[in-house]
Amino acid sequence: MAAHTILAAVRSSVKTSIYDSVLTLKKPRLVSNGDTVKSYAVWRQCSSSASCPAGSPAANPCASSSDTVGHFDRLVRSGILREDAQQRAVVKQLSLLQHRLGNYSNSVYLHQTHRKDDDLRLTSAEPKGAESSAKEELASPSPPPPPPPRGLYIYGDVGTGKTRLMDIFYSCVTDTRKKRVHFNGFMLDVHQRIHRRKQSLPKRGLGKMFTYDPISPVAMEISSETCLLCFDEFQVTDVADAMILKQLFETLFKRGVVVVATSNRAPDDLYKNGLQRDTFLPFIGALKENCGTVCLDSGVDYRRLARAAEGRLYFLTGEPGVEALLGVLFEELALRQKSATGPRTLTVLGRDLTLQKTCGSIADCTFDELCGVPLGASDYLEMARIFDTVFIRNVPMLTLTLKDQARRFTTLIDNFYDKKVRVVLLAAAPVDRLFVHSGGEGERDRQLLDDLGLSGEAAERLTLFTAEEEIFAFQRTASRIMEMQTEKYWGEGDRSSSKKHT
Repeated sequence: MAAHTILAAVRSSVKTSIYDSVLTLKKPRLVSNGDTVKSYAVWRQCSSSASCPAGSPAANPCASSSDTVGHFDRLVRSGILREDAQQRAVVKQLSLLQHRLGNYSNSVYLHQTHRKDDDLRLTSAEPKGAESSAKEELASPSPPPPPPPRGLYIYGDVGTGKTRLMDIFYSCVTDTRKKRVHFNGFMLDVHQRIHRRKQSLPKRGLGKMFTYDPISPVAMEISSETCLLCFDEFQVTDVADAMILKQLFETLFKRGVVVVATSNRAPDDLYKNGLQRDTFLPFIGALKENCGTVCLDSGVDYRRLARAAEGRLYFLTGEPGVEALLGVLFEELALRQKSATGPRTLTVLGRDLTLQKTCGSIADCTFDELCGVPLGASDYLEMARIFDTVFIRNVPMLTLTLKDQARRFTTLIDNFYDKKVRVVLLAAAPVDRLFVHSGGEGERDRQLLDDLGLSGEAAERLTLFTAEEEIFAFQRTASRIMEMQTEKYWGEGDRSSSKKHT
């Protein structure tokens, strides 16, 4: 009887504080904090064409203002944004780049490269006239095309509007050969392309050896598809990515691809103290040569100005009855689904990922299920494709000994945030105290040091062991979790009336 009474009270609490206030979509409200601004999520939606339905006003925010600055001004006048001097300075640089792009195409760089390669393949078997003509053309080459427009690398603290400004710029660029992607998703696509090319190679005969470098062909493939690449959250934490980036981007830049990127790291701090960083440094030089760098760091985290949902979505494990409360919330959400509750297996790159409790577009998971095993961006992106709401229970206090799990948790939140997946968290501490800079090296670290032949002194310097990159990245994670609790974010993430999930 007592248990029934508690459950009834919990159900009533959930209905009034979360179900009615969050799941029932409301009109966006204004927030007062010195200046009147709408929530971060509102202007992020208005700025991003990638996440807006085709035909909606937000899908083409530059319809009435074809210029990046004009669109920014319109958002300020409407009260969606507030005036920010540092943002305006960045917007002006993006506007200049937009006008430089104009009718720009990188086809001239691709054509020139292919023509030269074809000329060099001429053999003595060809008619003398053709061979002589080719030699004359090589002896008197046509003047090289002008250099492509220089891109932009925008870096700064979390929540200062870097992604928002890039999305405004991206929406205002009229060229259809453009691509806006989260950097994790881009690198996943690159690895998949490399894998496909390797798989297509003829099998080697016994005793025969040959080498094949797929990176440049993959870069050429990407260059032929787009001339403008916009990256969100440019970061390098993986040694495999670090080794690929130099050759990949050198080819992209040579083929006239213009890059605009946002990052929390200054260029010189990318892959800081990473393994084999010396081989990565030429990439930084190429990046700075082909992209202007600008710092956007006004000291304001706009995500924290957004109004939280009336119901709670972030819970502490020590609270009495919290497990039952989350169970009831899951059941309330499941009522809207047309599926039965049970396990579901996802296939990701030929591997099976089984989630024990799902219902339609909802997944109820534990931290260990998602971050305690070797999953990565590809797994989280597949989850984001299928689920619009994910419960993550039993998130522990993340210490340095759990840096692998912390890295996966950051990747998970990044990908869920980018795809507008709604998250309910049950954690051991408040979000701003979830990652603590304590703990020591574990047995795995000591074994890895031995395998690499490194001293304990190296462990004090390399981010692989110090978790410096994880600590830095978690500032962004905490900021994003704050926004993910807002009513507007939850409203945008509701796919119940669409067919985006399967």
